[in-house]
Amino acid sequence: MRRFAALIEQLDSTNKTNQKVASLTQYFQEAPKEDALWAVALLSHRRPSRPVTTTLMRSWAAELADLPEWLFEESYHIVGDLAETIALLVKQETKGVPPSLSQCILEIINLKSKEVAEKKQYILKRWQSLTNFERFVFNKILTGGFRIGISQKLMTRALSKAVDIDENILAHRLMGQWSPQTTTFDEILLNPNPEDQISQPYPFFLAYALEDDFQEKQNVANWHIEHKWDGMRAQLIVRGGKHFLWSRGEELITDKFPELDMLVDILPDGTVVDGELLPFKNGVIGDFNALQKRIGRKTVSQKLQNDIPIVLMLYDILEWEGKDIRELPLSKRQHLLAGLYHQVKGASVPLRISEVFQFSSWEKVAMERQKATKKRSEGLMLKHKNSPYEVGRKKGNWWKWKSDPKTIDAVLTYAMRGHGRRTNLYTDYTFALWQEDQLVTFAKAYSGLTDAEIKKVDQFVKQNTLERFGPVRQVKAELVFEIAFEGIAPSPRHKSGVAVRFPRILRWRHDKKITDANRLEDLKQLLP
Repeated sequence: MRRFAALIEQLDSTNKTNQKVASLTQYFQEAPKEDALWAVALLSHRRPSRPVTTTLMRSWAAELADLPEWLFEESYHIVGDLAETIALLVKQETKGVPPSLSQCILEIINLKSKEVAEKKQYILKRWQSLTNFERFVFNKILTGGFRIGISQKLMTRALSKAVDIDENILAHRLMGQWSPQTTTFDEILLNPNPEDQISQPYPFFLAYALEDDFQEKQNVANWHIEHKWDGMRAQLIVRGGKHFLWSRGEELITDKFPELDMLVDILPDGTVVDGELLPFKNGVIGDFNALQKRIGRKTVSQKLQNDIPIVLMLYDILEWEGKDIRELPLSKRQHLLAGLYHQVKGASVPLRISEVFQFSSWEKVAMERQKATKKRSEGLMLKHKNSPYEVGRKKGNWWKWKSDPKTIDAVLTYAMRGHGRRTNLYTDYTFALWQEDQLVTFAKAYSGLTDAEIKKVDQFVKQNTLERFGPVRQVKAELVFEIAFEGIAPSPRHKSGVAVRFPRILRWRHDKKITDANRLEDLKQLLP
């Protein structure tokens, strides 16, 4: 625990990537393997299940620090991070050698089944026996992840240096659902058993947003163009007579889409394809909200399958006849994928293949992009013909050219404090549109303003508060902002009757009065 806390402190104290990699590499080389594996798990967001609520932690910390709960809550709002707040307010009273990282996490896991009184006794004892930063790290393990600028990609780079195994190989071995409780450092990283990796997906290749001067530098003939479909990115694996479906977030979602079960008998064994799960009823692509209903259900009934049928829109093939073919050029992989689809396609098979376009000019590419809304896509993907299927987000071979966002002018009605360095500022905003003579909430947004604008809005919020609802303030309806969003769909769960995707502030409309803001009817006219 002490070694790991020192590592986190080193990582938190620098913005230099090389220093972070060096610190991680040294830790992986020197730490016991059981601790190193838990470090890998924690830094790749695989923390143990939370054994106690943050409400109880706040209450216990206030009691131990001899503070009224209201003062603790005010301190929490100022600091902006619960783990850090507790670490600052609770003092070390006993000294000793803390447990190892793996031992500490095992104690936390075993705490889950204990009574509340026993949980309290253990956590208070740990708080009082740890130094300030050890206490902070302990709290982070209890409550959530570490925001220290460490991506899984950077962590894997350091691990590669420590164990002398290619970074891409390690990235693949770390995919999927695994836990240090059920495997060891050697079993997952150094000498994995192929039988244990039957369900393991490949790291997804992700695209960058298209750069402004891209078309001036590139020959359109070198690029395959396809639509960027608006669903859930997924990999379908058929190995060992079984099939597995993984989301981009490394969730195993096979049971959410039982209509894909038939593919284990249709696709050749040793096949892995990359694609997009899309709602697909009566031959028409549906909206993303429909797909979320499938994901949110514990069991997927036949009625739900009938109401929201799906297809897997195929983009790429990563494994063929049991061989990893990611290093093949995209053109060859697409040829294999097209051949596979031709063999298995049929009205009853829940597969489609994403159409690949080749254009003679960038002007014609732009014309295809204009069809995105009609085709129910988010824009276009541009993929170099010779590109391998790489790991993570890398510039050069894959680009996304999304459609211009939809926009609407809305009125600021509520605000809430931000987090981290913005915890003293009101930065999380709620916006509304007119319906007759009432303002109806339709979206929340917290990005898009400059630091100077945030300070001005914060001052307005504090001077024009009408009511307070805990951390939220209702403000006078005076400010108008242009809100951009990527998609829109009907939603009975929202008061406005619609839900927008990825809302963000485009600009502050100083030139408009609230009477100039859009009406809810204007928003609904943007529905597909």
